[in-house]
Amino acid sequence: MHVAAMGPALLSLLSAVAFRALGPALGPVAPPPAVLRGDATRLWRWQNLRVSMAHALIAGPSALGCLIFFPEVLTDLTSYTLPMNVLLAISTGYFLQDTLDIVWSGQVKASWEFLFHHALVLSCFGYSLLTRQYVAGTTVALLVEVNSVFLHARLLMKLAGANAGCSRAYRLNRYLNAFTYVIFRLGAQAYLTAYVIVQWQLLMHPLFFCIVLNLMNIIMLIYFYRLLLTDFCPRLKQCNNNKFVSD
Repeated sequence: MHVAAMGPALLSLLSAVAFRALGPALGPVAPPPAVLRGDATRLWRWQNLRVSMAHALIAGPSALGCLIFFPEVLTDLTSYTLPMNVLLAISTGYFLQDTLDIVWSGQVKASWEFLFHHALVLSCFGYSLLTRQYVAGTTVALLVEVNSVFLHARLLMKLAGANAGCSRAYRLNRYLNAFTYVIFRLGAQAYLTAYVIVQWQLLMHPLFFCIVLNLMNIIMLIYFYRLLLTDFCPRLKQCNNNKFVSD
């Protein structure tokens, strides 16, 4: 069936199933290191991050490519193109799958912040899928996945025991992670927030998006603070093993 003829909900469900199946398939490609054996929680985090990395490698470059090929949408974030809508459906499926994975794996308490983040994302993405409004806006939002490549790499290296003091790759990645966090995560978020405020009178349901965006702003700034504290000011950090970002 042609993609354009498929319902957005069906495409998202197919994406969720595909990402769910991808987890076991990635086992031979990125097997968990021996240090994780016997630790069920950290083993699950490794398996979860493998899938998250796969999504980031798909969504980040795809979002960047869409905006390069369709630069005109940056001045009209309510616009729609088929490639952007397909990317939106694929990412919606990923976030749905990741939410269910956290719940099914019994990680709700440790990962409640991520569940809250995913709920915000799914509310906006679901709105855009069903209405075909703000599809370009979701593509800008998915620029964060460019940073997610380095963010997930950081967490995978930490799980594997590659600490900043003994790994050149980790030290290089932490600078790339911080740089891309500012450009592709905070930068994209700032652009979306400014767009909603400036175009308020012309948009559908601007209050909803303003609330969601500002909640996301708070979350991202808190994560960035934790990231800087952990990677660049380790003596000042307060350890909390229940947080992905400080692992």
